[in-house]
Amino acid sequence: MTEPGTPRRALVIGEALIDIVERDGRVTGEYVGGSPLNVAVGLSRLGRGVDFLTHIGDDERGRRIAEHVKHSGAQLVSGSMTAQRTPTARATLDADGSAQYVFDIEWALTGTPEVAPPLVAHTGSIAAVLEPGCRAAAALVDTYHPAATVTFDPNVRPALIEDGDAARGRIDRLVERSDVVKASDEDMRWIDASGTPEQIAQTWLGLGPSIVAVTMGDRGAFALCAAGAVHVPALQVDVVDTVGAGDAFMSGLIDALWSLDLLGAERRRDLARITTETLTEVVHTAALSSALTVARAGADLPDRDTRDTALQSAILG
Repeated sequence: MTEPGTPRRALVIGEALIDIVERDGRVTGEYVGGSPLNVAVGLSRLGRGVDFLTHIGDDERGRRIAEHVKHSGAQLVSGSMTAQRTPTARATLDADGSAQYVFDIEWALTGTPEVAPPLVAHTGSIAAVLEPGCRAAAALVDTYHPAATVTFDPNVRPALIEDGDAARGRIDRLVERSDVVKASDEDMRWIDASGTPEQIAQTWLGLGPSIVAVTMGDRGAFALCAAGAVHVPALQVDVVDTVGAGDAFMSGLIDALWSLDLLGAERRRDLARITTETLTEVVHTAALSSALTVARAGADLPDRDTRDTALQSAILG
């Protein structure tokens, strides 16, 4: 049981892997990655307490991931290193730095993690759709929903999806369970090619979330809440690559809501009443985290000092 006054933490549930990055036909590096891992690391670098539940091997690459998580300040949940081998994703970068992925991954979870009830529970990406672990991830979301804000990023990986209709159904069910949903416009087009991202976001908002945010690359981001819609333009930076951009946006979004004391089940009603002015500030902060990430190689998400200094410069500039 958590002692009274103990700061509540985030629980991030999802895959961790090694990104093998290729450009112009040659491997340029191997990086610790995976969308949920990046969110966990991003939140920890922003000074938040984070527990990370994943499924990696007790091998050289798995130990590298574990050390990366530890170095960021996050805590790897016990039982996370039971896979036969650590997953990999071969990321091929095109001329503008966008990545296409080929995966080698096994995703499984067992039992309930031995962590205190979190303030916020996040999941998404491969963890939301890949059998058999996706069922356990969804069950954990249900377990923590009474106490925690639930955040979700579908971060669709079509190369891993054999049954598109089943995956779309799982995504819809997680949207229904979530308080905050973030997706890219590319995700939206895969999920429903017949609607615009704005139409799909509006539909999702009607399913139960308080906020639906959509990233659109160099066209910025928009978000919907009960009070209305907001749009934030993309910040102008020299893009090195886009690896981790969406995850940086997600961690920045969660952190901004955390700073406003809008997380936790007891704040669910306040989150549902967020104003468009406040939501604009939140999305701007998230977009800044993303911009700082694409300006560096790999998923190198910013720490709080870097992000807040840039935020202050943006405000004063």
